[in-house]
Amino acid sequence: MTKLWADLETFSAVPITHGTHAYAEGAEVMLFAWALDDEPVQVVDEANGEPRPALLVEAIRDPGVTVVAHNSQFDRTVLRHTGTEIALARWYDTMVQALAHGLPGALGALCDILGVDQDKAKDKAGKALIQLFCKPRPVSSKLRRATSKTHPVEWARFVSYAGLDIEAMRAVHKKLPEWNYRGEELDLWRLDQRINDRGFKVDLDLAEGAMRAVKLEKAVLASRTQEITDGNVQAATQRDVLLRYLMEECGLDLPDMQQSTLERRINDPALPVELRELLAIRLQASTTSTSKYKKLVNGVSSDGRLRGTLQFDGASRTGRWAGRLFQPQNLPRPTLKQAVIDDGIEALKANCADILFDNVMELTSSAVRACIQAPEGKRLVVADLSNIEGRTLAWLAGEEWKLQAFRDFDAGTGADLYALAYAKAFAVTPEDVMENKHSGDGIMRQIGKVMELMLGYEGGVGAYLTGAATYRIDLAAMAAAARPGIPGDVWAEAEAFVEWRQSRKLGLLGLSAEIFMVCDSLKRLWRRNHPRTVSLWRDLAEAAVMAIVTPGKVVPCRALKLRRDGAWLRVRLPSGRFVCYPCPQLDDGKLSYMGVDQYSRKWARLKTYGGKLAENITQAVARDVLAHGMKNADADGFEIVLTVHDEIITEAPDTEDYDAQRLASCMTHAPEWAAGLPLAAAGFEAYHYKKD
Repeated sequence: MTKLWADLETFSAVPITHGTHAYAEGAEVMLFAWALDDEPVQVVDEANGEPRPALLVEAIRDPGVTVVAHNSQFDRTVLRHTGTEIALARWYDTMVQALAHGLPGALGALCDILGVDQDKAKDKAGKALIQLFCKPRPVSSKLRRATSKTHPVEWARFVSYAGLDIEAMRAVHKKLPEWNYRGEELDLWRLDQRINDRGFKVDLDLAEGAMRAVKLEKAVLASRTQEITDGNVQAATQRDVLLRYLMEECGLDLPDMQQSTLERRINDPALPVELRELLAIRLQASTTSTSKYKKLVNGVSSDGRLRGTLQFDGASRTGRWAGRLFQPQNLPRPTLKQAVIDDGIEALKANCADILFDNVMELTSSAVRACIQAPEGKRLVVADLSNIEGRTLAWLAGEEWKLQAFRDFDAGTGADLYALAYAKAFAVTPEDVMENKHSGDGIMRQIGKVMELMLGYEGGVGAYLTGAATYRIDLAAMAAAARPGIPGDVWAEAEAFVEWRQSRKLGLLGLSAEIFMVCDSLKRLWRRNHPRTVSLWRDLAEAAVMAIVTPGKVVPCRALKLRRDGAWLRVRLPSGRFVCYPCPQLDDGKLSYMGVDQYSRKWARLKTYGGKLAENITQAVARDVLAHGMKNADADGFEIVLTVHDEIITEAPDTEDYDAQRLASCMTHAPEWAAGLPLAAAGFEAYHYKKD
């Protein structure tokens, strides 16, 4: 099949940071670099009136020609807005091809990783020329736009450099596998592109009202900060200045400005009232989620819809979707009840939120979801897969008692799984746990929840700490509640572990010995009750080692198959897709591979272990379940506008025919490869998106 390689150089007055679709509405194509198959690259200077050659025009029109681009959504969208429509089914994306196999998407990074020769000097010069010609000149410049007329020498170089990316793209494509970017996965990517092209309706009145309220409130908070500090701190958002003031003027030495740290000190009655107020102001003023409103307003297309908010295969290795623009995968959890949020939305639109609400920043943070709204004549139908990771892990491990517990709960005859987790660990009944929830402080179920959500991937005390912070559990209160029920032999093991850590000066993660031992005991109790899961961690690590040292040999592990092919360790999932680990390696028996370090964001060697492999694989399988549900929903007439984690958000006719139960049915109709995996989903219908 003939391939048309394409790469555009474009100009738009709208910054690309506002998103491809907003950018493309005012874009013009300046240079069109192209090539057919392995033929020489040509560049059409459209900015100066050069027509597209007949061979290029014919390739664009020919339905049998595949159009290949790197980040094709950009090229496809710009071409559509400038009058050239090419059917989505004809496109192929080398960036997505890379992401689908655990590699970064940036073309330059791929060239470095894959050993594709690049003239670094030319590449650097080309990027400088893009900065010169592809966007308006700085405000301070008298010249508003650079062109071939104003910079003829630079333009000539720009034209000569324009084809470099196609050369790199072709070389990268030849070196990349296609295991995860063909067949059903290619079809799924096309569904993803339709979802991104559709976008969702934005309540601009709410977004703009929230922006006004935030601006006003920040000024009020800054003024009060200046009053409290006698002008030493101009705004509580000045982190270092505020820390220095607290230390030097107030004698308060804070280790950081994290929410948990500030909340703890705000509730400390020993601190002066004004000092506690200052910390509360810092907490309000540093609410970053309010910046999402600006992203929404800047990114909408002229029809009021925000598009391009999902990145297919954006989460490394697992294939899950990542968020773009206003980051829908990272929306803040509301701290206000929905009825209060609903009243607050009207107050924000009416510019009176500061009169009705003491904490405007909390309101705007809680209300950001509501900016996603249904267009006239439709409503949002939303459904969420219930504990899909917990169910998938139990299914992969063959933890039969737990699978049955999920089935019983779904049927209405079984216990809440978080209550059951605590009950099994502490030899009480689930009814006792639920009684504690309804008539006590609910600490039992909270402990069970963190055990369930944080300990399934070989995590220990550190993982439990993360979970406790996420769900705001007072660790001292938890330890006091849990300690009496911990069996003596488990406590003895925890004590021995603490002694071992202390003898090696490893520390206790900032915890007292008592709290550390309680967390460690909870880990041990969870593992006792999940023998098949614990053995899955070990089996996966052993299978990975065996696959690495015996290239080309398939190593089975439960429902999975592992094999090393050249520079790749592949884990075949039940769906037929692969989790890919580039450049696997063993160092003194320890597993590692190459990937993007989540902290440095650089390509580096990453260590892994059985529990981490289980996490990657579980999340990948859960993604495949969600993808199957998306296909079902799309085929059933639901117009998907967004996915957030395990939730599908759709637009549907405002009739009783399309409801959350029908969408949930699409999502829980298990694929053939997932026989025995218990699925459940629930949701709601609304005119504005919310946290159910």
